[in-house]
Amino acid sequence: MKKMGCILIFLLVGFLQNVAVAEEYRIGSGDALEILTWKEPDFTREVLVRMDGKITFPLLNDIQAAGLSPMQIKKNIESGLKNFVDGPSVTVTVKNPASQKFYILGEVMRTGEYPLLKELTILQAFAIAGGFTEWASKKEIVLFRKENGREKIITINYKEIVKGKGLDQNVIIKTNDTIVVP
Repeated sequence: MKKMGCILIFLLVGFLQNVAVAEEYRIGSGDALEILTWKEPDFTREVLVRMDGKITFPLLNDIQAAGLSPMQIKKNIESGLKNFVDGPSVTVTVKNPASQKFYILGEVMRTGEYPLLKELTILQAFAIAGGFTEWASKKEIVLFRKENGREKIITINYKEIVKGKGLDQNVIIKTNDTIVVP
């Protein structure tokens, strides 16, 4: 019966993840972008988003990248290149999402900074960190998140989640979230 309950929890977690609406990727400082311009090798290159949030591109100089989606940057580059190229067609790909990280501290096996390469839940973050130490307080976990310029604190009770009672606490991790396991 216990095994059946665990299977049910994992199925529900997967279902809730699929229901969640994925946000469009926002580029940040440190991301590596590949910019391909169709039939224009001089305008095809890999660039790094600088600390000021900008990239440098031939003939267009500095372009704001941080905070924008790849599609928005594509449109901005195409718009700028129209003065130099007939009908430019640009593709922007995030090659290395180095700006997307989360942090986990406290009573987990491997504390530290982790890349946020895909949509992760709090349970998956614990798995990435190697699980809990024997001293972890699994009922008093705190997630710190900055939203709209304000610090938000979300309390997590791991024991409730695995019992299927607090599945709403299995939140999606966002960039720069900090999880503290006392």
